[in-house]
Amino acid sequence: MLNNIIPAFVIGAGLVLAASVSNTTAHAEDSKAQRINVRGSILSYSGSTLKVKTREGETLDVALADDWKVSSVAAAKVTDIKPGDFVGIASLPKEGGGDGALEVLILPPAMKGTGEGSYGWDLKPDSSMTNATVADAVKDVDGRTVTVSYHGKEKKISIPEGTPVVTLAPATKEDLVAGEVVFIPAEKTPTGATAHQVLVGKNGVVPPM
Repeated sequence: MLNNIIPAFVIGAGLVLAASVSNTTAHAEDSKAQRINVRGSILSYSGSTLKVKTREGETLDVALADDWKVSSVAAAKVTDIKPGDFVGIASLPKEGGGDGALEVLILPPAMKGTGEGSYGWDLKPDSSMTNATVADAVKDVDGRTVTVSYHGKEKKISIPEGTPVVTLAPATKEDLVAGEVVFIPAEKTPTGATAHQVLVGKNGVVPPM
């Protein structure tokens, strides 16, 4: 199942989260649908509809597409990041230069190269999402700073203490219970949103992106 997961943040500046399934990206481009990243907690789940209380306080009905998938995240550590790994890092510019991570997602090897680059992101104002390259995803790990490479460029990102570091993990529809935190890359509709992918919190670990 993890091989089919493509987080919204790999989609890039043209559509931006996070995370979405590849055919969702193609559909969004074809239909010119407005992309939104839904962050919040589950109010209810029934059949093909997920009702979410968003972080903005809105109640949103998310219609789940026929091919929708669900996954979760598992806790990881900075020391789990190794040279050659492929990562997605949301970050903010730091005073004095460089970037400081807001969260780090260590992606499975099957996703190497997906959405490579650094793009604007909506986790916080002025934040960006960086997805590192296939060959030199993490070129160096020096304490809590990683050097990543993409499109022939390099970027150093510090990872402050307390920054969430996670990796993808399996989940089922039974994990979609009231109160769990979700991250959903979606397409805005007149009545709510439509999604192909849901990332749900599990075992106390919530999607940080």
